[in-house]
Amino acid sequence: MTGNNLAIIVLAAGQGTRMKSRLPKVLHPIGGRPLVGHVLTTAVRLEADHIEVVVRHERDQVVAALREDYPQAVFIDQDDVPGTGRAVQVAVDALPADFDGDVLVLSGDCPLADADTLRSFLEAHRAADAAATLMTAVVDDPNGYGRVIRDADGGVDRIVEQKDASAEEASVREINAGMYAFRIGVLRQYLPAVGVDNAQGEMYLTDVPGMLRRDGSRVAASVVSDVTVTYGVNDRAQLAEVGRLLNARIVRRWQLDGVTVIDPSTTWIDDDATLAPDVTILPNTHILRATVIAEGAIVGPDTTLVDCEVGADAIVRRTDATLAVIGAEATVGPFSFLRPGTVLGARGKIGAYVETKNAEIGEGSKVPHLSYVGDATIGRGVNLGASTITANYDDVNKHRTVVEDEVHTGSHTTLVAPVRLGAGAKTGAGAVVRKDVPAGALAMSVAPQRNIEGWVEKNRAGTGAADAAARERSAE
Repeated sequence: MTGNNLAIIVLAAGQGTRMKSRLPKVLHPIGGRPLVGHVLTTAVRLEADHIEVVVRHERDQVVAALREDYPQAVFIDQDDVPGTGRAVQVAVDALPADFDGDVLVLSGDCPLADADTLRSFLEAHRAADAAATLMTAVVDDPNGYGRVIRDADGGVDRIVEQKDASAEEASVREINAGMYAFRIGVLRQYLPAVGVDNAQGEMYLTDVPGMLRRDGSRVAASVVSDVTVTYGVNDRAQLAEVGRLLNARIVRRWQLDGVTVIDPSTTWIDDDATLAPDVTILPNTHILRATVIAEGAIVGPDTTLVDCEVGADAIVRRTDATLAVIGAEATVGPFSFLRPGTVLGARGKIGAYVETKNAEIGEGSKVPHLSYVGDATIGRGVNLGASTITANYDDVNKHRTVVEDEVHTGSHTTLVAPVRLGAGAKTGAGAVVRKDVPAGALAMSVAPQRNIEGWVEKNRAGTGAADAAARERSAE
């Protein structure tokens, strides 16, 4: 908890040209959220009094992507004056005039700065009674980052951007992480004095610490021990690396909470997913978005779950499922495809090469293999034979199939919706059911079988089949 009297400004106005994408850089997703979404989630966890997001490039697209999930955020438009200094200035101008607390400035493309790190950073800023505090890191390759130049006493003297650095300054390995804490009064006083006399022609927020030092104010620096929290994203390669680091954090967190992850390197878990103790995740498995998995469930290998619920002690193998509910002790897979609206009851089964969509399958019911069940309500204790299909679409409308409790269908049954099979009914193999079946009745599609003797030898002469038929006929 940080307490109140805190405003957070998130910088998300840049174009991100190195991404080479139609999608704004800050909206590129990792871990189930856009980059800037991770920053805003952290801002919410810090319980700031004010959260402002500075936008410009594709501002309508950015705002539309964030507004619903982050109603606390206020979106501030940056004008034509470029630079981080100007971005912070327009955000500060939008804060209430009576706000007199601290301002935390974060980058919208730095998703790994977690709440604990930022709490410690803010506490260090307040403990030092500093006018401004910089988050810094010591790295092996500082190329591309602003350098932190310290004075003879070890204090922060100034920040020099890469393109403005001398050879000596460029050799410094302590970098500016792009996250800052300021007293609000400092920003109100000094930002109007920031100019654009630099190689980029931009208002640099990093000019403010130098001004403060010139006037004798205290500028502190907090060096992070884990440099990865400072990593930003400027291109697709960095996006992949930051995504990998974020996923490794998430997987480790669940492991420490009692989840068995057999192969962390091939397991991907989104930040919004929830896993209970004693869940087992097998290799090549993706647990995406708001998926919830209850205790004792086994998921994988080679499985993708998107916004799904998996009950206790269920087993889900080699399955692709989206917006599906899988009951306790149910089994799914291998090679099953569960589309949105699938609800499988406790101890139910969806087996190999089965596709389901908008289907409620009751407790203990089985769809073992080679079937399609769409727009259907399946009761308890039902067994759908191999290759049972609900023919739910008539080229104009979708229709529903209702199968009541304890129905058993024969192999290769086609249920032409709308149709209802009463409790305990059965179908014969190959039945095409177009009319409702009363409870306890047997539905069959019966036609006399006709055998045409000698057809193969006459019509397929010279083939292996014709030769085999001739030999058997001669033997007889």
